[in-house]
Amino acid sequence: MAESGLAAARRLLDGGQYAAAASAYREAAAAYPGLAAVWAGLGGANAGRGEYGEAIAAFRRALTLSPQDAALRVNFARALFALGHVTPAMQETERAIVEGTPEVRAVALRNQAIMAPGDPALDNAAILAIRRRWAEAEAASVRPLNARPRRGPKLRIAYTGAFFDKPNWMKMYMGVINAHDRARFEVNLIVDGGLPCAEAGYRDHDADRIWHVDGVPNETLAQHIVAAGIDVLVDLNGYSHPSRLPLLLHRAAPVQVAWNGMFATTGFPHLDALVGDEWAIPPEEERFCTEPLRRVAQTYLPFAMFYATPPVAPPPCLRNGHVTFGSFASAYKITAPTIGLWAAVLRACPDARLLLRNRALDHASNRADLLGRFAAQGIAAQRLTLLGGAPHADFLRGYDEVDIALDSIPYNGGTTTVEALWQGVPVLTTIGDRWAGRTSRSILMAAGLPHFVAPDAAGLVALAARLAADPPALAAQRATQRDRIAASAAADPAALCRELEALYLDLAR
Repeated sequence: MAESGLAAARRLLDGGQYAAAASAYREAAAAYPGLAAVWAGLGGANAGRGEYGEAIAAFRRALTLSPQDAALRVNFARALFALGHVTPAMQETERAIVEGTPEVRAVALRNQAIMAPGDPALDNAAILAIRRRWAEAEAASVRPLNARPRRGPKLRIAYTGAFFDKPNWMKMYMGVINAHDRARFEVNLIVDGGLPCAEAGYRDHDADRIWHVDGVPNETLAQHIVAAGIDVLVDLNGYSHPSRLPLLLHRAAPVQVAWNGMFATTGFPHLDALVGDEWAIPPEEERFCTEPLRRVAQTYLPFAMFYATPPVAPPPCLRNGHVTFGSFASAYKITAPTIGLWAAVLRACPDARLLLRNRALDHASNRADLLGRFAAQGIAAQRLTLLGGAPHADFLRGYDEVDIALDSIPYNGGTTTVEALWQGVPVLTTIGDRWAGRTSRSILMAAGLPHFVAPDAAGLVALAARLAADPPALAAQRATQRDRIAASAAADPAALCRELEALYLDLAR
């Protein structure tokens, strides 16, 4: 009976029927609590439906029964990472690398490379070593094509990306792509996922070439890139879509560039430039990159807000009688240092509240996990408002209830930083100890808001308390912030495009 019940539960899990699978596994767990497969399946089903708090508990129980299961450790680590328990997730993944089969090791190496910049226990040298280790493992089976330069009337640029149909993501990229001088450059978009569209900000040009490559292996795609005579291949995915990063190992274009989505070195060879700026990565950290650094004059993350957004609302403290701090950061960025920093701000401002919003907070066990972590810092649940996901327009309206946004550490916001600023909300950040901890600084400096960048966590707490004590100043800031940012370098992707064009031409020579 146990075998048939587990088989049925497994079919539900494999079919993506996660709620039904969780129910089936719970019944099996009540009857057969000593079977590791029951708890492993329950963990997988809970993770599939987004209940990472419950998944963590189930995976932990499974590992007490089957501690030698390296694949189980990989799944456990994913659930831990999803809720911001990044250091333990990295530790579990490292054990899977040491103890797992070659197949498990391959997955674990990639997952570590994704997670590394957000682990507060790592320094820049460790992040480099972890990403380089994955790159070397991938390179073992790749023979570079070493594409030769060609001479043509236009430089052929190809951008690879998996999010060309996502307006929210593309505001950080599409302004540059649209601004290219088509008289001098041929633009190719190599697309995994949905095609670029007007809704996502793309302005179509007759000469542009759109490649839809979903499911095409990297080796095959590399051969097509060589055949098409691409001069400059630019990766926009980074570690947000890591299955395409090994394309760079094939050296399918004479020039290969990484821009956006990296937040540290890629760790990969065969790159001619990694695009950054002086605020994101100082010269002394170039030794932690496998690629040559090319810094642009302003932020490497300018945005173009090409879709309708809600009007800026007055700060809610004027009607609430207290200040509300907030963050809409993804749950995986809410690390232990982030919780500690935000709790310190609330202790410094005893009447204030904290509003957090992300998709993980749709689920009860994830909310319970977060509340428990704040309780350990002495912050009562009554001071927190936890909201889940929403359609993007409603998500942006959520900033109507936030007076001051707090950044996450050691992994800052990017898109969320831009959106909060656009909705008139000051964003407070620190000068982090790594690239991932300086992306908000890059945006704020280009936006003309250096006074929102604190030197460290203590400085951020003092800055937050000072701003919270002056509601009229918050109202004045909010009333003019959008217009000032719109006129700043933070919202000038055309200027970055000119710099990138000069960079591409220089490298192609």
